[in-house]
Amino acid sequence: MKCEDVKLMLADYWTGDLRGAEELALEAHLAECSVCREETPRLQAVWRDLALIPVDEPGPQLRGRFYEALGAYREGAQSHGRRWWQVTPGWQMAAAAALVAIGMGIGYGVRSDKTGQQVAELREEVIGMRQMVALSLLQQQSASERLRGVGYAYRAEPSDTEVLAALVSAMNDDSNINVRLAAVDALHTFSGSPVARKAVLEALSKQNAEPLVQVSMIDFLVDLKERQAPAELRKLAADSAVNEGVKERALWALTKLQQQ
Repeated sequence: MKCEDVKLMLADYWTGDLRGAEELALEAHLAECSVCREETPRLQAVWRDLALIPVDEPGPQLRGRFYEALGAYREGAQSHGRRWWQVTPGWQMAAAAALVAIGMGIGYGVRSDKTGQQVAELREEVIGMRQMVALSLLQQQSASERLRGVGYAYRAEPSDTEVLAALVSAMNDDSNINVRLAAVDALHTFSGSPVARKAVLEALSKQNAEPLVQVSMIDFLVDLKERQAPAELRKLAADSAVNEGVKERALWALTKLQQQ
């Protein structure tokens, strides 16, 4: 497989639509080609940002729809006493409507003559709804939906411990390697959290079956200049059961961290 072919297939790979021999061939190429492996995160960031392009100018009636959706969310949360999207089959439609209303309603709210306090309250509601959608999508059976959930996690507050815990769980346990890779990348949002750093350190030695995930974790630790990483990286490089490509990346990371 050529590097040009890899770039054409990456979008399908990230959404989980790539299957069979093509998926295996792409993963093998990424494991062997350092150029593509280093270029892939940048391309993924561009691809992810395309989904964040704002929609057209909203009309004032959408503000009412926003509060209707928010009211339904609150009512459902109070009546069930737990995360209602886990038990409500129609959660996707409601969440989608709520997000459209939020994205458009916040813009209308900022342009209106309301007080700063009202705008601040609206922003808080937006943050809460983003959290709700990220968490709900991360629990779906479809890998593409879970990838969307990771996308929303990028917009979570750095102090959001629930989204952080969901990303750590996805990184460790998700059945789809694309979701696990995306979860590691999304943990950069929580780079200031000792919990995120510790979770990646602890998971590093447990990912023997997934070299690409291990490499992504190693890069994460280098990006954050994690002081406790060298000890784990040395163990990884000395482990005979570890993939050779992962060992090479661990040695590279040790050199980088010593230079920083």
